[in-house]
Amino acid sequence: MTLKLYYHPLSNFCQKALIALYEGNVDFTPVFIDLGNESDRAKLGAVWPMVKFPVLVDEARGESVPEATIIIEYLNDRHPAAVPLIPAEKDAARTVRLMDRFFDLHVNQHMFAVVSDRLKPEERKDPAGVEEAKAKLAETYAYADGVLKAREWAAGNDFSMADCAAAPTLYYANRIVPFGEHKNLAAYFERLMKRPSFARVFEEAEPYRHLFPAG
Repeated sequence: MTLKLYYHPLSNFCQKALIALYEGNVDFTPVFIDLGNESDRAKLGAVWPMVKFPVLVDEARGESVPEATIIIEYLNDRHPAAVPLIPAEKDAARTVRLMDRFFDLHVNQHMFAVVSDRLKPEERKDPAGVEEAKAKLAETYAYADGVLKAREWAAGNDFSMADCAAAPTLYYANRIVPFGEHKNLAAYFERLMKRPSFARVFEEAEPYRHLFPAG
């Protein structure tokens, strides 16, 4: 087997890459990385000096591919799913990439601001910053709710890279700020939870879910 994924099951970006791999039924070897373990950090650093996961290593081609979005772009070219995660048609592909960036850069950013604050010592916590992040997260929900009114999936009628990004990030975000009145978003998330690729990822993360900092 020539593909290896360096990852941790709890990481939403690793989950994003895993969903894509499972959607395409791609054979790969998982390489578990604990960033708190120096040996694991060295192992990850050997394939990506930034020491961040996920990283896909294609031994046959001698390539290391970091970053979840870039991994999915690579898989879409080299190991495409039955329905490509990034469509060939340019306008449709641009919509997929926009929604992918929306979930990674907006929803995830505000979700992570709250989570990271929970990990800080008491004297360094930022209650005002947390409330601002929660308010911004609610704004992203409103936008997504409007978009999803006319879409089955994040970028249209087909499951795509955008949904790979959305599923894990929305799971964590909903634990911080519930979807509430955003019914289209909530219904979309229910569809994501029933998707076999995400259901598998979700189950694999279960032994580590207690590590998520509760509020």
